[in-house]
Amino acid sequence: MRMQMKSLQGRMALLAGLATLTGALVYAGVTHWPLPQLIGAAAALLQVQIETGWLRTPWGGLLATLLLLVPIAVWLGSRLTRPFLRLLRALEGAVVSYRDGDFGFSIATRRQDEIGDLIRMHNQLGQTLREQRQHLVQRELLLDTVVQKTPVALILTDNHRHVTYANIAARQLFNEGKSLEGEHFDSLLDSGSEVLREIVQSGRDALFPIEMDGAEETFHVSQRAFRLQGRPHHLYLFRRMTRELSRQEVATWKRVIRVISHELNNSLAPISSLAHSGAELARRGDHGRLPGVFSSISERAKHLHHFISGYADVAKLPAPRIESVAWAGFIEALALHCTFRLRGELPERDGYFDAGQVEQALINLIKNAHESGTDEDEVTLSIAEVGSYWRIEVADRGPGMSEAVLSQALLPFYSTKRSGTGLGLALAREIAEAHGGRLSLNNRRRGGLRVTLSLPMNET
Repeated sequence: MRMQMKSLQGRMALLAGLATLTGALVYAGVTHWPLPQLIGAAAALLQVQIETGWLRTPWGGLLATLLLLVPIAVWLGSRLTRPFLRLLRALEGAVVSYRDGDFGFSIATRRQDEIGDLIRMHNQLGQTLREQRQHLVQRELLLDTVVQKTPVALILTDNHRHVTYANIAARQLFNEGKSLEGEHFDSLLDSGSEVLREIVQSGRDALFPIEMDGAEETFHVSQRAFRLQGRPHHLYLFRRMTRELSRQEVATWKRVIRVISHELNNSLAPISSLAHSGAELARRGDHGRLPGVFSSISERAKHLHHFISGYADVAKLPAPRIESVAWAGFIEALALHCTFRLRGELPERDGYFDAGQVEQALINLIKNAHESGTDEDEVTLSIAEVGSYWRIEVADRGPGMSEAVLSQALLPFYSTKRSGTGLGLALAREIAEAHGGRLSLNNRRRGGLRVTLSLPMNET
């Protein structure tokens, strides 16, 4: 590269030197020899009188030199700028081709200087862009094939709610297999389910039923907003969930039956045994031990009643009665039922939720924190305002949860405890979602679990 730079710089220096030498020679030729002599010889031959003394004066010699050098300078300048002009025209054509998406433009050259290096680098850039575009096209074809063949209906709309892309499943779901591109998405919703239209307008993910071929099918809709090529777009995914929900429903019922059967056996077997023992004691006339037998039967019956009531709470959770709640009074009432340490200050603004349901959810969460083996003063409760949500956190310093347990902890009837029903977290989740919020679990860095209950600050 250094030799090439010297070569190009040497050429320019050589041409500049030649130009200087040419100017000096022309000036000498004009003022001294041979131009004055040639003019005198021509005048003698033509027998005319021509004055040449002015050529030997500085201004006269300079004027005559300029008149002779201008054509030479024009010619030399054109020779110097010709390769640069050719390169600029070639680059201009390349830029136009790139703008039009054509990367097949290349420039031929035999030069071995910096201009040649620049042209070769440009050609390498074009080759790289061609290869990258070919890979992109292949990936786009693969992605389009996958998207078109997937059973999940996919619809992409622009900022004006017009459909810009729809796969085969979406066309079959909304337009009997016909193209959807260019259609207004709201018109498709107007001709469909009212429930679906309300869900899409709310902007949330949810399940909804659709009547298809005389049967009701359940779909799940996911909707996301993002920017594509600098413009806002919306993506809608419609997934048929009927079979999956049926499998989950069967699995859930099996789990419920196993849990209830286990708990009933654990309670009814002792009750049956105690009843038999009580009858035998009565037959023998040993009435002094009967109160203890009846007390044990009563305790087992109460436990069974509490167990069944827990399932009823999940199955029959009423709609929340949302109202303004003062945080200070709410925390005082909660402290009567469970022990915790309040971390941070209480918000000045009132909350807006069903105080009874949220209190029940927090009692379950704080109870779980104590059952993790955490000291009483390590079970903390904090309330903070985050965006448009109240973030209520219950934290402990227990062993936390593994990734497998975290992924299933919020499912009903799932429990890692020997005597657990798996309803505490499930009920808290139901309460959070009934308020338009959510419940999340995360392990803490230095050990322990953090359960976050997020509730909207205003009525949903």
